[in-house]
Amino acid sequence: MIKCVIFDLDGTLLNTLDDLHASVNHALNKFGYPSRTKEDVKNYIGDGVRLLIERAIPEGKYNLHFEDCLTIFKNHYKNNMYNNTAPYPEIIEMLKALKSRNIKTAVVSNKFDLAVKELCEKYFQNLIDIAIGENEHAGIRKKPAPDSILKIQAILNLNREHVIYVGDSITDIQTAKNARINCAACTWGYRDKTDLERGNPKFLIDNPYQILDICFS
Repeated sequence: MIKCVIFDLDGTLLNTLDDLHASVNHALNKFGYPSRTKEDVKNYIGDGVRLLIERAIPEGKYNLHFEDCLTIFKNHYKNNMYNNTAPYPEIIEMLKALKSRNIKTAVVSNKFDLAVKELCEKYFQNLIDIAIGENEHAGIRKKPAPDSILKIQAILNLNREHVIYVGDSITDIQTAKNARINCAACTWGYRDKTDLERGNPKFLIDNPYQILDICFS
């Protein structure tokens, strides 16, 4: 029986692409670099902000402006991450249904921890029990390492068979496998269904209500 559903954030619960795209181009343009398309940025998302900027900036991490560009991105995004971001359709209703059935909910994301907590508080309030973002300086490795999922299991005192992870990327599928829990890969996010199928998730879902079917089947 599923007692806790752990979610990825970007591309799973929230459509954050427009605001991420704007902040990436704001940072790049500060140094005179060409803008990236929305499709470019969508393909760069999922492995944390350092890799997002490394993929976006010419010459990647070897660019002399890399660290400054990363800082500018973070500052701009922190002040603009609510401009166009919104939950995907039926997400709020699905979370309310889980809550009404006493299923715990959590978020594990490679987005920086402060942003994860602020976004969850703004859009989901009491519908998310625990939210954990990237926090490697505290010794918690980012996805696909299983650290954050294992931490949530420990906090809630749950065995792995009681937990399922929902995400929209190959990284999410691998994270679940590393934590030895089942994964439901969602097709409404930032990756194509064909790409997700290559990761061989336990479940492939096309709408949020299928999460309820998995939990109560």
